[in-house]
Amino acid sequence: MKQVEDSEILEKFSNEKTRNEAFNLLLSKYQQKIYWHIRRLVIDHDDADDLVQDVFIKVWKNLEKFRSDSQLYTWIYRIATNESITFLNKKKQRNNIPLDEVSGELNETLVASDYFNGDKIQMKLQKAMLTLPEKQRLIFNMKYFDELKYEEISEITGTSVGALKASFHIAVKKIEAFMLNDDINF
Repeated sequence: MKQVEDSEILEKFSNEKTRNEAFNLLLSKYQQKIYWHIRRLVIDHDDADDLVQDVFIKVWKNLEKFRSDSQLYTWIYRIATNESITFLNKKKQRNNIPLDEVSGELNETLVASDYFNGDKIQMKLQKAMLTLPEKQRLIFNMKYFDELKYEEISEITGTSVGALKASFHIAVKKIEAFMLNDDINF
């Protein structure tokens, strides 16, 4: 099946008769990408599932107001990123967890997850990512896994390209150091 263009989705969405079809096209094009983007940030499958639903509800409610000054997927990624960060911040407040201990809780969730089916290397990479500060983890996730360009990440995060490159470089160095450490237990 050929991938539908965003312009076609937006055109169909602007017509009341084809709005549901357009949204189904949008879901089939972006839902899985958004799920994995969120999942790598919040770790837990059920939380990621809930957040994906929240993201696409927001997309549905606001798609008519979408201005084409950015690409559709960067707009959706921005919503997903903001929803994920808001979720993590609420989780910190709700559980009264200091900022530096949230990664530990996410790490425990990762290890206990029935939905994680990766090998030891993948598990170690996920654990390494959890040692990164939230912003570095977000940037690493978008650059490494989602293969977004720095300009697209800049649009999503509102951060300069230069700062993104520096953050990604630092994140890679931290992950490399973690991956080389053989003392990590699984």
